[in-house]
Amino acid sequence: MNLRGRNKVDPTFNMSSMTDIVFLLLIFFMLTSTLVTVSAIDVLLPKAGGKTENNKSVAVSITNNSKYYIDKTMVAAANLESEILKSVGADKKITIVIRGDKDAPYRNIMKVIDIANKNKLKMILAVKGN
Repeated sequence: MNLRGRNKVDPTFNMSSMTDIVFLLLIFFMLTSTLVTVSAIDVLLPKAGGKTENNKSVAVSITNNSKYYIDKTMVAAANLESEILKSVGADKKITIVIRGDKDAPYRNIMKVIDIANKNKLKMILAVKGN
């Protein structure tokens, strides 16, 4: 009397479909990460945690020697408010990204924050992630 079953289970696992999915995800993240660029001057940002996401923005950079840049254009401190309002335009939905160097005087960063508050503009303080 033969009691063995005719169906045998193959204990091997085929990894080819799993590697295809991982490869496609890798390509997707490599392509999408290169599309994210900020047109701004290189400054050393302070560190902080948390994340933010925004599509429309104007970068205001403050260097450690008190020079102001809107996107990549140098702006005099006396004309800063008018240039920020000109770059934002009538659309108040555009966010100002404040990129202050970690060695920049605090009063220079607060000047940009005060301009944004006075004109009821949205703002983000850019920091380097952990």
